[in-house]
Amino acid sequence: MLRTILVILSCLLLAAHCSRIGLDVLLPIPLLAPLLLLVRRRWAVRAVQVALLLGALEWIRATVGYVQARQAAGEPWLRLLIILTAAAVLSALAAWLLEKRARAWR
Repeated sequence: MLRTILVILSCLLLAAHCSRIGLDVLLPIPLLAPLLLLVRRRWAVRAVQVALLLGALEWIRATVGYVQARQAAGEPWLRLLIILTAAAVLSALAAWLLEKRARAWR
């Protein structure tokens, strides 16, 4: 249950990020990714894991860019760093927690 909640939360955060940066064409990917877990096949779990790991990489990329922009403007950046790093860790953690499910299915 916790795995599923973390996957859904991670995907919703990534969808919100895509929407915020204007990548509306990518919105279906994080929004529909958790539904793949209903397939109950190893490939489906792996696909969700890949999506979550790519999401974690995007959070890291965004963190670096946003923090650099804030620093250059002389604005506070520590809270932004903490929040976006937490989003990256959440995505990676959700992908890692799915590993047990991937091993259980064929």
